[in-house]
Amino acid sequence: MNPRELLQALTIAERLKDTTRHCYTSKGRHESVAEHSWQMTLMAFFIKNEFPEADFNKIIQMCIIHDLGECFTGDIPTFLKTKDHEVSEENLLNDWVESLPKTTRDEMLSLYKEMKERKTLEAKIYKAIDSLEAVIQHNFSDISTWSENEFDLNLTYANDRVTFSEYMCALREEIRKDTIEKISKGEEELKNKDKESI
Repeated sequence: MNPRELLQALTIAERLKDTTRHCYTSKGRHESVAEHSWQMTLMAFFIKNEFPEADFNKIIQMCIIHDLGECFTGDIPTFLKTKDHEVSEENLLNDWVESLPKTTRDEMLSLYKEMKERKTLEAKIYKAIDSLEAVIQHNFSDISTWSENEFDLNLTYANDRVTFSEYMCALREEIRKDTIEKISKGEEELKNKDKESI
């Protein structure tokens, strides 16, 4: 990729810095898609020694590129995303990837195919990280920012995506414990506010 091609690609990718997700940060602002991808990548780096047989260079690449389609469609929360949304995002992403230099294009298309099929250990780890990062971030955010359905979602989301690994199952359980504690504290705070208002 020559310097001009790199700058053109970054012009598109930079949009993710301003593309907000449904979730909030611990300090109360919407997180960006770029921040979600960064935290996923950091998670991959932190857990790489738990999976010595996996190619973490590939997993980190998956984490970095996985949401580039949202440069074109914005972020749609999982519980609102339809098949039509998915097809539209995939088509727009593929159109852009096809415009990239051949080596980059071929690498990205190969990664996207592997990610979609989710048969390899690397693709399973990437997808578990993607799903778990979302519930971790919800636990970091103020509970007042949660929508009603997220109380159940944060307890159950990604359960099916961690079954391939004891480590991922253990991580999911620790996240669930944090969610239960957060909900419990939130209910306690609400009771105290109700008492104060009487």
